Amino acid sequence: MAQNNPYQRPGSQRTEPIRTQPTQHPNARINPASPTDPMAQYQPVTIHIPPPAESRPRGCYLATALLAAIPVLVVIGLLAVYFLSSKSTNLLILGIDRPPAGTDMSRTDTMILVSITPRHHVVKMLSIPRDLWVPIPGHGENRINTAHFYAEIDKPGSGPAAAQKVVEDNFQVKVPYYVRIQFTGFEQVVDAMGGVDVNLPAPELGMPAGINHMDGQQALAFVRDRKGADDFYRMSHGQLLLKSALAQLIKPSSWSRLPAVVTALRKVTDTNLPVWEWPRLALALVRAGPSGIDNHTLPREMTTPFITSGGADVLLPKWNLILPYVHQMFGN
Repeated sequence: MAQNNPYQRPGSQRTEPIRTQPTQHPNARINPASPTDPMAQYQPVTIHIPPPAESRPRGCYLATALLAAIPVLVVIGLLAVYFLSSKSTNLLILGIDRPPAGTDMSRTDTMILVSITPRHHVVKMLSIPRDLWVPIPGHGENRINTAHFYAEIDKPGSGPAAAQKVVEDNFQVKVPYYVRIQFTGFEQVVDAMGGVDVNLPAPELGMPAGINHMDGQQALAFVRDRKGADDFYRMSHGQLLLKSALAQLIKPSSWSRLPAVVTALRKVTDTNLPVWEWPRLALALVRAGPSGIDNHTLPREMTTPFITSGGADVLLPKWNLILPYVHQMFGN
């Protein structure tokens, strides 16, 4: 006797089990049917899913972040030391006039001792009279501006080093670097700047007191003027023009002219100042601005006018006054 099949529909001659698909675990993976087990596709396969890894302690992340930050902090520290060092950089500006073609055999009509301290963004300048009577190694006593000339005659290219040594020996200040400028190209530099505005304290050279715009030719005449005045008067002109030029170059409105100015300067200047020093000193000049440039000429009362046996008008230095003055300015 046939038994009632719970899966058989009433009135049906065909009995067929109703297949129900078992509920599958959400992480289960179904194997395809196999010939040996036709029900395999309905068999859930349990896959072991490992629990999430335990979170790392916060200290590990902090240590990792600190290790990653060390190179950045080191770079920032080095840049700070580089740009804001309290160490002063001393250099000697030498202006030479019309040397014979292909040579640098010329006296230094301009000698300016410069000290730049990036940290304090202060620039100090001291003009040295060209007629100062000092010992010149190998040539006895002579004007200080002849040191460069005699050295270039003896050995071309040695003039700047000879001028540096004479300044170091007499003024007792270390001067490792120099910048030498040929006045023959000075006009082109000023013209590349678009001229320079100079604030005259009094009427001079046919120009009124106050702001006067000078082109290259006028600027050169201004710094070389010797009519009716002595070397101290000429040095004050040179300092005033140099300070005015620096003040103009650091203005953002003049930055578009910098490529032309650099091109003109490269033609008439040479220096032993390392390239890596240029950005640091340039930033110091920008930070100092016109008010931060402390410019002086050697005071007249620190010298004594004198006529040599050869009839030359020179200046005898009073070292007992000069050396304390230099020490106060440059700290040496």
